[in-house]
Amino acid sequence: MRKWIQYPHREGTVSRQAHADFPSEAIYEREVGRSGFFGPATHLHHKHPPTGWSAWEGPLRPRAFDLNELPKNVAAPWAAPLVLHNAQCKLRIWSVDQAMTQLFRNGDGDDMLFIHAGSGELFCDYGHLSYRDGDYILMPRSTSWRIEPAAPTTMLLIEASNGAYQLPDKGLVGPHAIFDEAMLDVPAIDDAFRAQQTEDEWQVVIKRRGALSTVTYPFNPLDAVGWHGNHSVARINWRDIRPLMSHRYHLPPSAHTTFVADGFVICTFVPRPIESDPGALKVPFYHNNDDYDEVIFYHAGDFFSRDNIKPGMLTFHPAGFTHGPHPKAFAKAMTDPKTFTDEVAVMIDARDALEQGPQMPEVEWAQYVDSWKPKP
Repeated sequence: MRKWIQYPHREGTVSRQAHADFPSEAIYEREVGRSGFFGPATHLHHKHPPTGWSAWEGPLRPRAFDLNELPKNVAAPWAAPLVLHNAQCKLRIWSVDQAMTQLFRNGDGDDMLFIHAGSGELFCDYGHLSYRDGDYILMPRSTSWRIEPAAPTTMLLIEASNGAYQLPDKGLVGPHAIFDEAMLDVPAIDDAFRAQQTEDEWQVVIKRRGALSTVTYPFNPLDAVGWHGNHSVARINWRDIRPLMSHRYHLPPSAHTTFVADGFVICTFVPRPIESDPGALKVPFYHNNDDYDEVIFYHAGDFFSRDNIKPGMLTFHPAGFTHGPHPKAFAKAMTDPKTFTDEVAVMIDARDALEQGPQMPEVEWAQYVDSWKPKP
């Protein structure tokens, strides 16, 4: 793993190191890059914040949705409200407090279940697994599964349509960084799993090409007595993630990539110390969305770069404009920065444009686009 040395062009007054040691007359740095944060990039230094717009017209604007206001206690995951979608990725939010009475199989792609709230038991082809808030549960395509909530449960469902989830290449830091694969838990063929293997009638609802089919069995088809292999449901909690960090440099979101699918990635922001070097930027840097739509689901904590955002909300920044920290957060980071962030959030970066689900206009915070305007 190596690359040829490059000598980037410099013009005018600049900081030689990205995200650090800004010139005093132009403290607003903007990153313009390709392929997310993996391609060529240029850093421009501005006299005014790149998000300092005074008005916005047209559909391309930053949006925020309060998913807490969507319907609760939806009986099945396939009926959960659709939040955002494209041909490669579908996001739904599902709140339920009753045990599923049917099994579900998604024939359209892998599902990633992020447990926002609640706890309970999950039963699937591979066995039994308990879940709690903060869990990621990878559900491979066409796995039959159901849950029995012990407490009201809300989860973000992220479908990799016609695709599969994999882990990112961790490159120079090695395969054990961020989390060791030994931290992944798989279901067990245990007493709880064997106890639910009754001769009662069960139905499996299968989703394929968006259409539902129902298959009835005169017994519970979750009746495995054992298995071996390297393809399974898997679980990891955000609390098991050990984030990459630098005390002298604000790392890009790509450093926090947790899962990779065709056409999008999932990143996890977890509590960490904030950069302590006096010249280092201490909030996310202003940057362009030129190749990816960016989505952030806010799970827990104090979201230090955003105002008026609470757990259960989701922001959507389509490709095509510059965004970054809110004015108050940027000003505080320059004068009285925090030393630790306690926020937990899930980010989805999608290569192709995402469309809103039909219920999203009902739960949109319409003034979000104005939240970057300087306060009088």
